[in-house]
Amino acid sequence: MTSIAISAPPRMDGRVAVVTGGAGGIGRAVCAALAEAGAKVVAADLHAPAHALAPGVTFAQCDVTSRAGTEAMIDAVLAEHGRIDALILCAGTIANTPLQDSEDDEWRSILDVNLMGVVNPLRKLYPIMVEAGGGKIVALGSIAAKIGGVASGPAYVSAKSAVHGLMKWVAKSGAQHGIFANTIAPGPVETPMWQTVTGRAPPSANGSVPLGRFGQPEDIAQAILFLCSPASNWITGTVLDVNGGMLMD
Repeated sequence: MTSIAISAPPRMDGRVAVVTGGAGGIGRAVCAALAEAGAKVVAADLHAPAHALAPGVTFAQCDVTSRAGTEAMIDAVLAEHGRIDALILCAGTIANTPLQDSEDDEWRSILDVNLMGVVNPLRKLYPIMVEAGGGKIVALGSIAAKIGGVASGPAYVSAKSAVHGLMKWVAKSGAQHGIFANTIAPGPVETPMWQTVTGRAPPSANGSVPLGRFGQPEDIAQAILFLCSPASNWITGTVLDVNGGMLMD
């Protein structure tokens, strides 16, 4: 009988990671997972964390809707650490306004954070990663971009759909430079953002999720850790569904 080697848990020793939206929700769990795996992690967020960050995680204030502000944050990380090996794009906001009731200001706000909040860090760091010979990039998409929404409105679905496409472009153009670019598409996850859009805590899965529960931030963080680590060195351009079986694509 042939034995099968079991790989060790993904490690990030000696690597530097920047996590946008890193002060709360999924981003906070991502920071903790990367730091536990040995990375030096910078949690970049508009708002200071409400609670202490995990050991090995430092905070940098950053408005991802500002190109200048984002570039300044990345420059500061490079000045301190000399490199950025992984960029995880978790900053996001949500609205569930019906199309006929949505206003221009809401569309601009949702697109600014969810789409331009991905574009701005990429415009700065992508060419730096090309020059450095590679890196790992993971963006937070959504199941909503695949099925047309869960508890979200058209602006959010549109922004996340654009993120899915943009990351495929980054993957294709960056492959020859050693850049890996992937997207995570979570199903419903119990975060403060869920409560913001629905006005309530997530209910029981009620049969909508085959695995019987909605997600926790740590579920998404472990998938992102895998995509940031050497364990995923033949994976790029994918949209990884992490949804408890809610969508089987």
